[in-house]
Amino acid sequence: MSITVRDITTAPHLEVGASAGLAGLDRAVRWAHVTELPDPVRWLRGGELVLTVGLGLGQGEEERRAYVRRLCEAGCAGLAFAIDVWLGGTIPPEILDEGDRLGFPVLRVEGETSFIAVVETVADHYAAERTREQGRVLAAQDAMARAALRSGPAGVMRELASATSGACLLLDRNGMTSRAVPESEPVWHSLVRAEVLGAARTPGMRVLADEGAAILLQTLGTTGRTLGWLALRCEESSPNVRVLANHAASLLAVDLLHSRDARRSLFGERAPLLRAAALGRPVGVPLTLPTPPWEVVCFRTADPGTLDAAADALVDVLGDTGAAGDSGLCHMGEVLVAVLPDTGRPYAGERLLALLDGVSAAGACRARGPGELASAVARVRGAIPAQGHRHMDEADAWALLRSSVPESGSRAFTDAVLGGIVEHDARNGTDLAHTLRHYLDNSAHVEETARELGVHRNTLRARLRTAERVLGHDLRDPRARLEVWTALSLNPMRCADGGWHD
Repeated sequence: MSITVRDITTAPHLEVGASAGLAGLDRAVRWAHVTELPDPVRWLRGGELVLTVGLGLGQGEEERRAYVRRLCEAGCAGLAFAIDVWLGGTIPPEILDEGDRLGFPVLRVEGETSFIAVVETVADHYAAERTREQGRVLAAQDAMARAALRSGPAGVMRELASATSGACLLLDRNGMTSRAVPESEPVWHSLVRAEVLGAARTPGMRVLADEGAAILLQTLGTTGRTLGWLALRCEESSPNVRVLANHAASLLAVDLLHSRDARRSLFGERAPLLRAAALGRPVGVPLTLPTPPWEVVCFRTADPGTLDAAADALVDVLGDTGAAGDSGLCHMGEVLVAVLPDTGRPYAGERLLALLDGVSAAGACRARGPGELASAVARVRGAIPAQGHRHMDEADAWALLRSSVPESGSRAFTDAVLGGIVEHDARNGTDLAHTLRHYLDNSAHVEETARELGVHRNTLRARLRTAERVLGHDLRDPRARLEVWTALSLNPMRCADGGWHD
């Protein structure tokens, strides 16, 4: 808060009175300056209370009026005379008249009051004000730090808005609103969003103008990729406001870095379970994955650091959502496997590929649930293109048909057609279902099927007769063959050689 001319005249330790220009007593005094120059304007910056004994006023009435006008036009706060020193106890009437006309205060410094006492009063006021302001800044910084521990980014932003009498906006790396104080969408949010999404994303702090207010826009993140942006809209961008904005940005960046490290750690901890499931091994605990159906993606990369990079980039692709946090990532040899929500076009895997430095190729397919995860991974690993992204289901009509059948319907149909075969295999240790799949895939050719299975044709015929008996259908009936083949094909089946029937 500034000290005014009125404060000088009412200070109990000073004998300073107002003689003219009373309308300007509320002018702010930036400094008190002693001068006897006839034209001191070139050495002034505005806001000074000029102290003089009157040596430079000039000889004539017009010169003295011009002196007062020059000080007023230069933005000075007022003119004070030590009347007992040179002027003989009176201030020239033309100076008083000009002060009244301009509303420019003209003061008398009387008694034992020295000019240095006036200067010290102004200096002491601003020193105390700086101390008070520093105390307010420290208190606000402490409040933001405690709010960060207590309620996270939302608390930090509330304290920043309160301390600066402003409004705050926190944007994620995509330029989308994470939090706003107050919770609304004013026009200035669009201005900030356009700035951060523009071609030049300069790190650090920028100041934008917005209808007489200032918007401080601070990049979050010390090194590497930008983690987000903090925008503070307030009436002025004073140094103390900048200090508070920087402090808030540091606290928010630490929170985001902690969230990033925690996210990376979580994906790393879940990776072994996902790897086991992707290899078709029993896991024993429920997997943390998005709600099916999934997009199963294999990225060609042997770099173990790609998992952390993918964990970071998932927030860019899917936003800071539950689906992003539940997605699965694991390394399997020369590929990084990702299990993502099935978003359709544009595919999440294709967008993720574009954000992974050093990774140039990925294959993907759709999986309806845990039962199809291992077969989907096996299918995609062998079909990664040389460059770019390839979604297997786009070129596989049967896969499209299979994906359109709900998992519950697929299970019911399979149980109705193959329930007896599955029970027979489980009870007797036979492999009739696998035999039927090879037989029907080979268009019911006994010789070719026997050769694939490595058994004698008579052994195969015996298995087929058993299968017909268990099924209750003649496999020479085209409809019976269609039903059995469809039931066998709706869900991937592991082959005896370790591969998969799709």
